Amino acid sequence: MSGTVPRSEVLFIGGRSGVGKSTAAEALHDLLVAADVRHAVIEGDLLDLAHPAPHVEYPEAHLAERNLAAMWAAYRELGHHRLVYTNTVSVLEHEGLRRAMGDDPRMTAVLLRADDDVTSSRLARRAGGVVPEAQLAHSARTAGRLDSACGDRVTRIDTDAMAPVDVARRLASLTGWFPA
Repeated sequence: MSGTVPRSEVLFIGGRSGVGKSTAAEALHDLLVAADVRHAVIEGDLLDLAHPAPHVEYPEAHLAERNLAAMWAAYRELGHHRLVYTNTVSVLEHEGLRRAMGDDPRMTAVLLRADDDVTSSRLARRAGGVVPEAQLAHSARTAGRLDSACGDRVTRIDTDAMAPVDVARRLASLTGWFPA
């Protein structure tokens, strides 16, 4: 890299299972590629996916933050300064994740929301059939917890009637990475 290094920017996309976080991030990626906007996408659910769950057995390890720090450092070294990060609870943990990036990024945090019926349908499509009632109940509880615990710095988007590309356009508009 040469010249002035731009300040990092991060978009945290959170929400319950089945709300469309990964699908929206993929649609946003496609829009950004088409507009030739340099960026990276990280699926945060995979940064600490292990058994036993590291955050339960070793909560002080902060494995997701450590792995994000390592991955972001590699992307920065290659000249990236925009990050799309998806994770169910990223909207609750955005400050710690932001700090883990290590370079004081400008942050946008978005909670995607959808009604129980819509989410149930999406989860069934993903699963290829019936979704266990316990999973649906957990998703609904998570939705309520996220919505009530998110602060005012988190923008909420209801995705019920939106196609993934429309969610992506809204996300792009919120970040200012290109006009909606």
